[in-house]
Amino acid sequence: MASIVSHETMERLSTYANLLVKWQETINLVGPSTLSDLWRRHFLDSTQLWSLLPEKAERLVDMGSGAGFPGLVLSILGVPDVHLIESDQRKCAFLREVARTTGARVTVHASRIESAPEIAADVITSRALASVDALLKLSSGFMAEHTVCLFPKGQTAEVELTGISRTWTLRVERFSSLTNANATILRLSEVRREP
Repeated sequence: MASIVSHETMERLSTYANLLVKWQETINLVGPSTLSDLWRRHFLDSTQLWSLLPEKAERLVDMGSGAGFPGLVLSILGVPDVHLIESDQRKCAFLREVARTTGARVTVHASRIESAPEIAADVITSRALASVDALLKLSSGFMAEHTVCLFPKGQTAEVELTGISRTWTLRVERFSSLTNANATILRLSEVRREP
């Protein structure tokens, strides 16, 4: 990943990683089994979304941010206005500490997604939170005409897409994950809910 980002950005990501390992001792931020492969499983997995962002994307909403993947990583990489939505107060404290320490420009919303303020987003992200149908429903308060959704999904991606065809019309693009041969990143645009 070092070849993808600048030295300064790599230092900020390293600070983030060190804080995550420290806080993981008292708060379950990521699956304990993933700590030994933290850079690939979480940081590279989030960083790979950078190349899929629309060219002039400025405002990003990350639903169910947890430990900040992918939203906080994308903020450190350069997305100027990132909103992290997380209902767990302890995880919000962690996100704020990482943002303060790394200088990431994020707004942390300590609330359920359904209760968060409506924010017209250029990009909506969410990782390991819910099915595509549920994610699209949760996205409604952040969706504008131009919004693009980036949803990393596992082996069930195609099944989930088949299940939404009666409810939604949308443009679907699929990208292979760099970190998991069985995973797909869905880029959804032109999202419309059927009447």
